[in-house]
Amino acid sequence: MKLLRLHALSPHQQIPPTAVTIGNFDGIHLGHQAMIAQLKHVAASQQLKSLVMIFEPQPLEFFKGSDAPPRITSLREKIELLAQLGVDYVAVAKFDDAFRGMSATDFADLLRQQLNAQSLVLGDDFHFGKNRSGDSTFLRQYGFDVINLDTVSLDAERISSTRIRDVLQQGDLQLAAQLLGRPYSITGRVLYGDQIGRTLDFPTINVALHRHKPCLNGIYAVDVQCLEQDLSVQILAKNPTKTGIAGYTSTSLFGAGHVGVRPAIQQNQPEWRLEVHFPDVSANLYGLLMRVTFLHYLHGEKNYPSLDALKDGIADDVLQLRQYRQDTPKFPFHFN
Repeated sequence: MKLLRLHALSPHQQIPPTAVTIGNFDGIHLGHQAMIAQLKHVAASQQLKSLVMIFEPQPLEFFKGSDAPPRITSLREKIELLAQLGVDYVAVAKFDDAFRGMSATDFADLLRQQLNAQSLVLGDDFHFGKNRSGDSTFLRQYGFDVINLDTVSLDAERISSTRIRDVLQQGDLQLAAQLLGRPYSITGRVLYGDQIGRTLDFPTINVALHRHKPCLNGIYAVDVQCLEQDLSVQILAKNPTKTGIAGYTSTSLFGAGHVGVRPAIQQNQPEWRLEVHFPDVSANLYGLLMRVTFLHYLHGEKNYPSLDALKDGIADDVLQLRQYRQDTPKFPFHFN
């Protein structure tokens, strides 16, 4: 798969004729996957390359900033998932004042001239251009072959990014996995934190979120895999006697995950964090790229009255999550 950034694409840079779909694709859920399957079918039948055009930032993030809906997937996660689906190109459009001000004709020109688009696969309510003036009818009149795909439903309810955000915020990880077609996870590198967890006897790794706000909040059982090397080998090399609790793959670790703003900690500015405590582990994991998969929701974030109360609360959470791992020997998600 090749990544294109539209603002950096040379006017003289040629790409093969393409079949294109366009959208935020936040989550790459089953509805998005159906769209991409249709895109690949159209591309193959017409001897075109498949191309997915996404926006960065997402339009509502541009308009609303921190009040925009939380992201399901970061840009990196989107690109990785699209690559796994076998897309030939991902084109990232920088959403800014210039882009939002494009006329419908200018947008169609961009598709034809920069992306060499011949056919389009679009949602049933796709609009574009300044004041949402363009639609599928406009694009057909412009000269594109346009296919509109109906929305995909589960249990007679439309699968959408909004629905998945709501489900994740409610802690229903099983339903979220069914809507996504995979368990929900966040990928990021381990950053240096303030090491407060160490002072509480519960050291954590701080995983970069790469979004202004996550869809989750609370305490979770998580499965953590390092995407660059075998995590168990890394830990064994540091301390052979403290190797942690095995995860649900041969190279992952089970942990207690926290997503929130840590209201019990005095801070100048509350900051969203994804932190994971590995019971029975001692290792330096800074800088490693981790995938944190959310398995089980324990409870929402609590505002403890003191650090001692926070420490007791963490101890109880870890005890309950240890019991969860013991009671759940097999991977907890099931798909229809």
